[in-house]
Amino acid sequence: MTMSESSKETFGEVRARLDEIVSEVRSKDVSLEKSLDLYEEAIRLGNRCAELIDKPDYTAAEIAEANEVVEAGQEEGPEITI
Repeated sequence: MTMSESSKETFGEVRARLDEIVSEVRSKDVSLEKSLDLYEEAIRLGNRCAELIDKPDYTAAEIAEANEVVEAGQEEGPEITI
C-alpha cells in the first residue's frame, strides 16, 4: 500500500482490515512468519486510525461513518463520541 492509497482510506476501511487481520491471526493455519507480518500491518493500521481520529477537519459524513463503525463493533458499553 502506497502513502497516497493510505491517505484516501476511511476509518471504516482501516477498521475492517484490522478485523480481517484478527480473524487471520486467530486461524490455526497461519504461520509464525505470517502472524508477524500481520502484526506489523496491524500496528501501521492502528497508527492510521489514530491519524484519522486526530484529523481536525472532519466532514459530517466522516464523523457519522466513524460513529457507525464504532457502534457496530460494540455489543455493549458506553457510547463513544468522536
